[in-house]
Amino acid sequence: MSSKRLLSGIMEKNEERGINMSLMDLPEATLDCILKWLSPIELCVMSMVCASLRDRCGSNHLWEKHMEFKWGRVIGEVAYKEWQCHIRKAKEGTLLGDYFTNLNGSLGSLSGTWPDDLYLGSYLEDCGNLNGQFSNKFMKAMYFSLETGRFWFPAQFYKGLTIYNALFSYDSKSDIFQARQHNGGWRFLGKNIGWDMVRIPPIETPPYTLHITDCFYDLKPGDHIEIQRRGITETHYGWRYGVIGHMESCNGNENYCHCQHNEELVVEFKQYPEASYMRKVVLNRRNSGEQGSRATGFFGGIRKLHNHHDIHLWNNRLTAQALQTMEPRLHYAPPVEAQYPVHGHQ
Repeated sequence: MSSKRLLSGIMEKNEERGINMSLMDLPEATLDCILKWLSPIELCVMSMVCASLRDRCGSNHLWEKHMEFKWGRVIGEVAYKEWQCHIRKAKEGTLLGDYFTNLNGSLGSLSGTWPDDLYLGSYLEDCGNLNGQFSNKFMKAMYFSLETGRFWFPAQFYKGLTIYNALFSYDSKSDIFQARQHNGGWRFLGKNIGWDMVRIPPIETPPYTLHITDCFYDLKPGDHIEIQRRGITETHYGWRYGVIGHMESCNGNENYCHCQHNEELVVEFKQYPEASYMRKVVLNRRNSGEQGSRATGFFGGIRKLHNHHDIHLWNNRLTAQALQTMEPRLHYAPPVEAQYPVHGHQ
């Protein structure tokens, strides 16, 4: 039953009994039941009725549901930690250095150095409401800062068969994101980014930090992985999809395969042709540091994929890229007359 029907039913029964009853006369449990079914806009409208409802309609437990429903696919622990940091800094008033850089009350900077207690960094365009109408309303403030695009939150962006860490801002009018990446300044990584191109970081390893691999000796041919890679050692890592392959000396027969026990580990990137030097890279299981070269790139930590949904997503992207590559190019064809000229009599 919807909140409107529930409230209407209660009021009708009271009218039949001759009881003049306002919304605030309802038992707390009944009122909470009604409020939890209201949409974000309806909660905002209800909050304007009186001071008591203003406080109730801003309660975190009511907005947690809306946060999860709208933002649960892209907002993870990292983003929540960033938001908590913004709330704390605004309340403490310790806006020092590059953290408080703009006269309009922005928290963070898209060009400066981030404080040590920030993971990737984030950017809040206007912190005035944190000490104003949204004070002590953690979830409601976060919801509307995301909805209006004022909170640039950290997440990850699918670009081809690589994932990059970035900051995202939402455009509610077009229901898409734009992303910035820290690479010698906060440059645009992409615009018109759909929801399916954004994901919550599965681990909290910062983009410049080598991920410590804890599955090196468990990896065997056929395992699906994500591996850190960067073109040069001075830049951040992206995460590239790969599959563990067989050694050159192995024929792939499971009954005779000993690749899992070899010190060398073959990683295949199936988006490249078989003949490409980028197709395979051989790593040393004993080397927990960065491996590679300028030719193939530098590879860092490995994350083994156990979730079938993640593997399915990567396979879909691999298939889509393969189909895109196979699409026939349209060539210009001259008119029939030009192909078969008709010569007049001499």
